[in-house]
Amino acid sequence: MTTSYETMYILRPDLGDEQVEQAITKYQNLLRDQGAQDMQIQNRGKRRLAYEIKKHRDGIYIQLNYTAPATAIAPFERAMRLSEEVIRYLTVKQEAEEEKPPKEEKEKPTKVTATAPATV
Repeated sequence: MTTSYETMYILRPDLGDEQVEQAITKYQNLLRDQGAQDMQIQNRGKRRLAYEIKKHRDGIYIQLNYTAPATAIAPFERAMRLSEEVIRYLTVKQEAEEEKPPKEEKEKPTKVTATAPATV
């Protein structure tokens, strides 16, 4: 069974454009070999980090959305952990969007006003 995942990883800021493309292709191929499909890659560019990571103040953010079997995540993250070009990564399992039945409108109770009996 495949599940949707989102992985955000940060590359070292001193990498050139060609090196960044090589890194993206490397991880994309690694996931494909593990059975991932429907990959969407977004290069978010170089941004300032909230705090220093491995003596870097900036990083190149890459977002990767894909569907893959659960067994594909461990080798993918291991490759990132061992890589010197990745300074931080995070993989999040996306929740499946369930179709919700339309809400039924509740009937509002109608007000019944009582009239006082007529006095003769």
